[in-house]
Amino acid sequence: MSKIRILPDALASQVAAGEVVERPAAVVRELVENSLDAGARRIEVHVQRGGTALIKVIDDGSGMGREDALLCLERHATSKIQTKEDLAAILTYGFRGEALPSIASVSRFRLATRPADALTGTEVEVHGGKMMSVKDRGGAAGTEIEIRNLFFNVPARRKFLRTENTEYSHVEQQFRLHAIANPGVTFTLTRNGEVAYHLPATDSVLERIRGLTGDELADRLVPVPREEFLGITLSGYIGAPSVSRSTRQSQITYLNGRPIEAAALSYGLREGYHTTLMKGQHPVTFLFIEMDAHAYDVNVHPAKKEVRFHDGNRVREAVARAVREALTAARTVPTGHGPTARPPLDRATNPDESIRPAWQLRQETAVTAPSQTLLPISTRSSAPPPVERAPAAAPPPPAFRAEPAPLTAMPAAPALPPSASDDVAEGSEAETGPSAEDYRIMGVLNRLYVLMEGTEGLVIMDQHAAHERVMFEQMRRSMEQSGVPTQRLLMPLTLQLGPREADLLTRNLDALARLGIEAEAFGPNTFKIEALPTFIRTDDPLAWIDEVIEELRRMSSGASTLRLGEDMIATTVCRHAVKANDSLSIPELEALLRDLLACEMPYCCPHGRPTLIQISHGELERKFGRRAPH
Repeated sequence: MSKIRILPDALASQVAAGEVVERPAAVVRELVENSLDAGARRIEVHVQRGGTALIKVIDDGSGMGREDALLCLERHATSKIQTKEDLAAILTYGFRGEALPSIASVSRFRLATRPADALTGTEVEVHGGKMMSVKDRGGAAGTEIEIRNLFFNVPARRKFLRTENTEYSHVEQQFRLHAIANPGVTFTLTRNGEVAYHLPATDSVLERIRGLTGDELADRLVPVPREEFLGITLSGYIGAPSVSRSTRQSQITYLNGRPIEAAALSYGLREGYHTTLMKGQHPVTFLFIEMDAHAYDVNVHPAKKEVRFHDGNRVREAVARAVREALTAARTVPTGHGPTARPPLDRATNPDESIRPAWQLRQETAVTAPSQTLLPISTRSSAPPPVERAPAAAPPPPAFRAEPAPLTAMPAAPALPPSASDDVAEGSEAETGPSAEDYRIMGVLNRLYVLMEGTEGLVIMDQHAAHERVMFEQMRRSMEQSGVPTQRLLMPLTLQLGPREADLLTRNLDALARLGIEAEAFGPNTFKIEALPTFIRTDDPLAWIDEVIEELRRMSSGASTLRLGEDMIATTVCRHAVKANDSLSIPELEALLRDLLACEMPYCCPHGRPTLIQISHGELERKFGRRAPH
């Protein structure tokens, strides 16, 4: 007797539901996407007890006649694709025809629908996959779907649901994802009978984001102008580096309007934000990507949230470039608040211009490396010469100095050559933002924090982080323009690796050579290291090379020479920059500030820590009780 049997339809639907409907949020996602595919301009979502007791979605879309209302509950019945060619270029949210029958098989399901050109509509009830009734009904044009007692007949699945608040948070996330992608649609979310969100239709993505997240985040977003990169069109808004999060939940990307996840996008964002975010932090993004539907496959995940690109490297490069250009174009000083308590900046006149730049410098100036101990490039000749170091037994300095002491045994602060400084000055005059001349240095706190009076309040500069950023950008430009100088080792090093690491290193030998690491095969899984970059200072070069190989492993495919070079430089400048207890004179601090403001990314060091923090006049007045808080 055969042991293999065909499953009954009801059981097969429950199996399919296990992939499609893992929690109430998945039901909301499927129903809202159906409403959007039906051309709805108004969508209401009602949930009770996190969606386990009730999910109701009402729309004013095209509606269905009786025949379609019954067919939509059959497995693999859909109006969205008909041929295999359609499957290769999907532009609708749904296409499998699995969602409604799967949902109906694990809930008490009611569908009421009417097309705009019909006098009467249809109401269908299904309980646990069993048809209960079909009847005529009136009502407004559109569709209303009601789901009660989700998983009532699958106790094992219901047992694994989380608390009401947790399930609701997932429902809310799905609601937000689709509301942001469709600002022209009015969305309403009701929880336990109370309206949580009511979002009127708007033609501004930023205003829709503002309605969901509030002014605090919306006012700190950087616009990504609509532009084509490598045949891929990108637009949207991304958070300034100071608006990072500890998880990727706020890292939202859309592909042709569909919220998605993809490794290529994550790598692109990471490269775009490289050297601007602290370790363990993730950016806030609302990024919209448009590309040919034949260039990716969305039919690779049960929830359709992951896609597979035919050319992931092209997507990654386009995302990284768009992010980097947006961050460079809109530079802001972080406020003096923690990551969870930032007051919004003043709103711009134009709602879509939410970022108020602290400065904008059009000219990208070429600068030189800071110290002969790193690269043989000259420094500013006008900077004051260093003086001899104070005795080691000298008493510790006071925490605050009104007049900083001279620099002790430190190289002069690196700066722009005169011609480049002139270019920056001209660019600053053309812009409305402040320049270095708009800050007055008042003193140094704890031999680290430079206190300055600015046009908008108190500005604090971390001299170590600022010097790191200046040195980093100078050395990176030198690397891009003339390559990385190398020093040959007196005794070549022998490096033994495992088979996978050896293959990885072999494929990236050319990239490493451009970074000053000369290596060649020296037997099975063995390499001979003959030269290293001159600026590397380490007691264990093999351990340092292991770190480089680990970074190669983290990359999706192939080595980004610039990315590896930036990592090497970031490590180097941290060791050679001005330290916390190094005393700088006023002229040196002024030169450091000028050099910092000339950087592409002046607001953070290469490790993502802020270089400048601003406390506005209004914030100071509130702290001292001179102004009522908003």
